[in-house]
Amino acid sequence: MRTKILVIDDEEAVCEIMKFNLEREGYEVDTAYSAEEALDMDNLDSYSLFIVDIMMGELSGFDFANRIHNVTATEDIPMLFCSALSDEDCVVKGLNIGADDYITKPFNIGEVLARVRAILRRSNNMQKRSAQDFVEQESIYEPDVVFRNLRIDRNNKECFLNNEPITLTRTEFDILLFFLTHRNKIYSREEIIKHVWGDDVVVTNRTIDTNITRLRKKLGECEKYVVTRQGFGYGFKETN
Repeated sequence: MRTKILVIDDEEAVCEIMKFNLEREGYEVDTAYSAEEALDMDNLDSYSLFIVDIMMGELSGFDFANRIHNVTATEDIPMLFCSALSDEDCVVKGLNIGADDYITKPFNIGEVLARVRAILRRSNNMQKRSAQDFVEQESIYEPDVVFRNLRIDRNNKECFLNNEPITLTRTEFDILLFFLTHRNKIYSREEIIKHVWGDDVVVTNRTIDTNITRLRKKLGECEKYVVTRQGFGYGFKETN
């Protein structure tokens, strides 16, 4: 069965270029000219990748991403934003809401194909690891990670402060878990990216800073333990 990709862009020419070149690579490709049209399609969960423009009609590509990621059947499908919006804030926003990569227009089709291959390769590897982890987790229980009045339930992917739940994004949860299991050492942004996102993901320093700033605001009196060392990076210090 061929890998299915959905291209969503209000420019018909872009959809045609994407479809032609992706099909030459052996993918099965469908197109939609708006986020609304895409959301009305049947079997969205059958796709292995969404390639999405941002500036479209009433619903933007960001709106599409938020809706897709709030549905269990499609929340883990990778997404590549392809947009004329090239400023850093848009790139950071796109990555923060769950995109796996971001490429700007006008694009080089060879680079698009390379990024598609990289995303699908990572996704396939994650699915294999998840299947393996599921088998292993049936017999393995991971103990909670606790620091003072802060607790992470690794099995249910939940975080508590003073026994009250804290709502964290997936990235915020992963950063906090990394910090709590690697205390009393300062890590560079590159090291944090490697441990939290992996080697193949394009993440800017601004993305790291934004996520850690949001995380601190949610930690109440524990925010002081997430420390910054100017010129070096971040860490979690048990005394501060």
